[in-house]
Amino acid sequence: MNPSVPAGAAPIPVSLLTGFLGSGKTTLLNHLITQPEMKDTLVIINEFGEIGLDHLLVAHSQEETIVEMSSGCLCCTIRGDLKKTLKDITWRFAEGGQRKFNRVVIETTGLASPTPILHTLMTDPFISERYRLDGVIVTVDAVNGMSTLDNHPEAVQQAAVADRLLLTKTDLADAATLSALQARLRTLNPGARQLQPQVGQIAAGELLDAGLFKPGEKMPDVARWLNEEAFAEKAAQHHHHGQDHHHHGHHDHGHDDHGHAHAHAHHEHEHEHDHAHDVNRHDDHIRAFCFTFDEPIDPVLFDEWLSLLVGFKGPNILRIKGILNLKGEELPTVIHGVQHIFHPTATLPQWPSQDRRSRIVFITRDVERATIERSFDAFMQAQQIEREAREAQQKRNAAPAAY
Repeated sequence: MNPSVPAGAAPIPVSLLTGFLGSGKTTLLNHLITQPEMKDTLVIINEFGEIGLDHLLVAHSQEETIVEMSSGCLCCTIRGDLKKTLKDITWRFAEGGQRKFNRVVIETTGLASPTPILHTLMTDPFISERYRLDGVIVTVDAVNGMSTLDNHPEAVQQAAVADRLLLTKTDLADAATLSALQARLRTLNPGARQLQPQVGQIAAGELLDAGLFKPGEKMPDVARWLNEEAFAEKAAQHHHHGQDHHHHGHHDHGHDDHGHAHAHAHHEHEHEHDHAHDVNRHDDHIRAFCFTFDEPIDPVLFDEWLSLLVGFKGPNILRIKGILNLKGEELPTVIHGVQHIFHPTATLPQWPSQDRRSRIVFITRDVERATIERSFDAFMQAQQIEREAREAQQKRNAAPAAY
């Protein structure tokens, strides 16, 4: 065990800051690192990105430069591997055996998807024990955002996995352009909170603590983290484009009497997009929806189904968040995944409300709600048939032999 990470210590929250070239990350970071809220924060800057912070103009002459701000924020530029940096910083940035930071912000290049870094946080045993993803912060240029999304699929993926969407340069965009961009981002990612920094300035508190857990709070804010109401609003907005069904989980839908998954959720059937003629409209491929399961879910069957789903569709399952009511468990379980990689599951200390339903948010690329729904129905139906056959065989084995 690293001496600077006490046994049982809470994992260090990590915020990932990204956004396409020219979207204002530099201006934003220069403002953030001077704020008192960033005290005890370590900002890791990918030197191969386009960032050039005012305070780090001399950083290029050394392999790694650490600058301490008057606010108590530490800034570090790296040339090497992020995984190695995360493993080293707990002892490199320590005094008297005590770690000098309680939070990490990672700036990454705007030219790529953020998912590799998210995978690093989730898969490496050393890192996942000491760090947890707090949130993905994405800057979007209000003036050029529509064009960027049209022409760069990586910008679409950045927006799709975001927890916070920062619309920059809003003072330079006309009202119609801004409104269209906001609507487009809501369609891409209904659950992400949209914010508008003024001249690159925004309170750090608006961006930090976007994850399920907040420092100093015993009970996580599940409603804020899932933001499932936003998905319901999206479904309602699309109601007029196609018939809206409810999925109640009767036998003819492939569910069993015991209610392994009485799923009911609005179907968002495909409809003609306003920009269907535009072959560059990459976000036509992004889907965002929330499943709700009324009855407790069998944990083994759920794990088998989810493993099967991500095994076949993993690269296109951009993000999954959920709170589960598992059979045999009094307390709720939280899941969080990016593509085929999942954070270790967490058990909450109590239910956040009287609502005991399981809720799972999916953001996908070219994977329809109906596809996931059918896979769940078929899997559960097959398991039910297998269970009934097994029970029948057990009864036959237990029956007295006929003479």
